[in-house]
Amino acid sequence: MRQLAWWLLGCSQAISVAQAGEGVKYPLGQYASEQFATVTAPCAQCQGLPQALWYFKGQTIAVPQAGQPVTSFDADKRGADDVTALEVSALPGIVWTGSTQQWINTHLSANGKQLRLADGTGAEFEIVPKIPTNLSYWNQASQAFFAQRALSIRGELVGQTIVARTIWPQDFRLDMQAASQPLQTNESLKQLVQFEQGGAQSLHESRLLWQRTLGVQPALAGKAVLGVLLNGAQGDDDEAHGGHFALATGVVGEDGSYHHWLVNNYYNLATNSEKGIIAGVTPFDKYMADLNSGQAFYRPSYMLVAVFSQPTIPGRIQAASNRVYQHFYRNDFVYDHATNNCAGISVDVLHNLGWKVPQSGGESVLKASAAYWYIAVTERSLTKGRAIYDYLNTEMTRLFPAVAFDAIGNDMLNIAQTASTQTLASPEMQAMANQIEAIYFVRIPQIPASRANGLAPVYSFAQYLQQAPADRSQWKIIPVTPNPLPDHLKNGLALKPQTPALAPVPAMLFLISLIGLGWLLLMLIRKGLKTFFMHKAKR
Repeated sequence: MRQLAWWLLGCSQAISVAQAGEGVKYPLGQYASEQFATVTAPCAQCQGLPQALWYFKGQTIAVPQAGQPVTSFDADKRGADDVTALEVSALPGIVWTGSTQQWINTHLSANGKQLRLADGTGAEFEIVPKIPTNLSYWNQASQAFFAQRALSIRGELVGQTIVARTIWPQDFRLDMQAASQPLQTNESLKQLVQFEQGGAQSLHESRLLWQRTLGVQPALAGKAVLGVLLNGAQGDDDEAHGGHFALATGVVGEDGSYHHWLVNNYYNLATNSEKGIIAGVTPFDKYMADLNSGQAFYRPSYMLVAVFSQPTIPGRIQAASNRVYQHFYRNDFVYDHATNNCAGISVDVLHNLGWKVPQSGGESVLKASAAYWYIAVTERSLTKGRAIYDYLNTEMTRLFPAVAFDAIGNDMLNIAQTASTQTLASPEMQAMANQIEAIYFVRIPQIPASRANGLAPVYSFAQYLQQAPADRSQWKIIPVTPNPLPDHLKNGLALKPQTPALAPVPAMLFLISLIGLGWLLLMLIRKGLKTFFMHKAKR
């Protein structure tokens, strides 16, 4: 009976989230919210993987209701290699909502102490505490910003007080009435990203870059979307100039809202984020505006939104991502800042589904090999040498979020404008050429807080070094603590980790070549000296 009562409580919480805004129900991405129950992990009745529930211990999550299909996986494959035979209707094992309730169309008082709800009633207002490791937080500027607009809030009702964990500005949405404003001949996606040093203090922008039927306002509400999301560089962390990357899916709200879409956020599971970030499928508003972990509180962001006439392609991308997360939580493959980062994993998902995103190549094998030995010797560490080698040798669309955003965005525009299927290798993905109805560029400014303003992300290793202090001892680095998955939860491929050789073959060949050149040079010098002295002796 206790378990039954607990499960019913989970179901009622899921309904309260959906109905908190005067009967307006927002889905979770492309899924109906009624398909999920809201619980606190871990939970014995959940259908989620035990490894995933361990990572979310103590967190409020949405899990599939009893009887709902849950994403499966092939235990003999790793990550994005496992995207065949997709179950598009299967649900993600976990959606990290962070809260049990949601209120929309609320307004914050100027003093930041009361909320006016959508039905005209009021409630006391508080925010969740700053986690101890977070270096900055909500301040008077945040309060003034949110007091000027209608808000969507995720949080808890404690007595008569709404305690907010996520606060989203509802005027941040797609402009459904926008006239088409294509890129001009002297414009590029990169320029839009770099506008006003990244646009941390710019206004929110929703620009319609392309629409299928010119002169006719597209009817987009309720249609499926793919969002290509790029977060900028942080202003207070010199290890984060590369920015961050994610793919989002969902349906366009009646008012153009996108806060209910799902973001596939890949982060390093092996460390505890100082902001409390946990890698996972996350509602857009929580991903961007959680008071501790929200991206919008510490950097500007940019999104390309492709609106589809059919839900199939966004659905397949989300289904593939759901399956990749099953492997990710099991540690079948692990996050690596060079070879398996947020951009790399996302690009691999698209690539294995049949969208062969144009590549940019690596920096240089020669440069990577030289850097390997320089760092290995000066730092007395082959591990650090291998790390710099991987950074300089990894294909750029998999390494730099901004390069991935540029490559995917430009190819998406080309597919829509020309109906080209050159980069679409599977029949399912080839349908994209005829199904994209509109493409938006969205700029999401940084939400005011005590954190320094972020910048546009870098597009190359050289630009990274220019943006960070030349003296590495002056770098601002935020320490993190380890968060290893317990051994008793590891099985299958997690017990067979993919560990690259500390000394890559090209670097070894580079060293052999240097030694060979040095020996040859020495021989030539010795021969020259011998000839010189013999000639001198004959005189």
